[in-house]
Amino acid sequence: MLAGTMSFSSWLSLTVPPYLRCPLSGRMNCGSSIGLPPKAKNRVKQQYSAPLPKPKQLQPQLSRSFEKADDISGKKLCVLTAIKPINLEKEKLRFFKSDYTYNPQFEYANSALPNVLAKHGNASDRFLKQSIRIMELTLQKYGSYEKFEQATGGSLLSKPRIWSHVRKYMQKEGCLGEIVVHLTEDLLSRASMTVVNGCPTLTINVSTAREHWLEGMLRHEIGTHYFRGINNLQQPWNSWVGRKKHELKPNNPTEEGLASIHSVLFRKDPFLWRAALLYYTVYQASQMSFCELFKDIGKFVKDPNTRWDYCVRAKRGWTDTSQPGCFSKDQVYLDGTLQILRYRHSIDFYLLTALGKVSYEDVDRLRGLAVTDKMRVPHFLQDHGRYMEHLEKIMEVNELTDTELKALI
Repeated sequence: MLAGTMSFSSWLSLTVPPYLRCPLSGRMNCGSSIGLPPKAKNRVKQQYSAPLPKPKQLQPQLSRSFEKADDISGKKLCVLTAIKPINLEKEKLRFFKSDYTYNPQFEYANSALPNVLAKHGNASDRFLKQSIRIMELTLQKYGSYEKFEQATGGSLLSKPRIWSHVRKYMQKEGCLGEIVVHLTEDLLSRASMTVVNGCPTLTINVSTAREHWLEGMLRHEIGTHYFRGINNLQQPWNSWVGRKKHELKPNNPTEEGLASIHSVLFRKDPFLWRAALLYYTVYQASQMSFCELFKDIGKFVKDPNTRWDYCVRAKRGWTDTSQPGCFSKDQVYLDGTLQILRYRHSIDFYLLTALGKVSYEDVDRLRGLAVTDKMRVPHFLQDHGRYMEHLEKIMEVNELTDTELKALI
């Protein structure tokens, strides 16, 4: 994690576990970031930050909250560092030179790994069947992931076009000038929302920014994570004490499930491919070595660099990757998605965003306690009928049935 950088939720006066791009309690981004090296930060800042307005000065109470959260969640920030291998590029080169037969030996700068892996070292097979089916359906229709990516994602965008899309989206959501945006290629995930020097910061991986998928990423990061975080500030459960007092459930897997749904919401073919592959890869990592895992997911993804990224996500935190073992956080995306789809007819999605960092299970009992002034809800939630129609399309395309989900959940 960058110096001067913390998870977005820590800054939002949340003394709850970090929820944006935090590998420990994660959500996930589009997946979690392994972090940007300092050089990449400087380069991004110098080259790419100019096109959007400078965020407004933070309100004093938010600055104070930033300081408190920094103190309270310092242990969490160590965890972010703990699961990031410090020799990633060196081991990648060695792995590729070995023709994919060498199991990386990752090194870490922090000694907190045993505690991290004890909490996030157990993979679930609860939705393994569904994850495989989702990927097989995608491949049946498109032939390969690479063809699916090209056909549905469109072409990669140039930096000026990315800026144009981001500006238009922020204008649509009324948040232009509130978020710093960086473009980089030094990110394991597709995007991440963090706080850099006190400012909400969206970092976008330009190597994965595709024409028809970019707005889905913005719905994920801004329309879900940012708005739920901002709304949480004014609620009585915006602190550890408040959450405990009101007996709130963890905000995940709801947080990442909702964001994952919003990523694919308006796609022509809203396959839950990424959530499914992350879930599958984590489970297989718990049973396989790095080399075995790399070979295994080759039946779904051909590109070696993409496979490397997925394997690193699933094996991060481990030193000797010749042994079975996983970092299980990435299973939260499919887990949360399927839970939300299971209860989609009874969930008030407007309130789920407006109430802040809450589980869908807590919405009904919290509605009478919520502060409703100045709630911010993204534009795509304004038309409830259209929103629900697209949830049904997600169910249909991924061949999910209510009978199946009720039996599982």
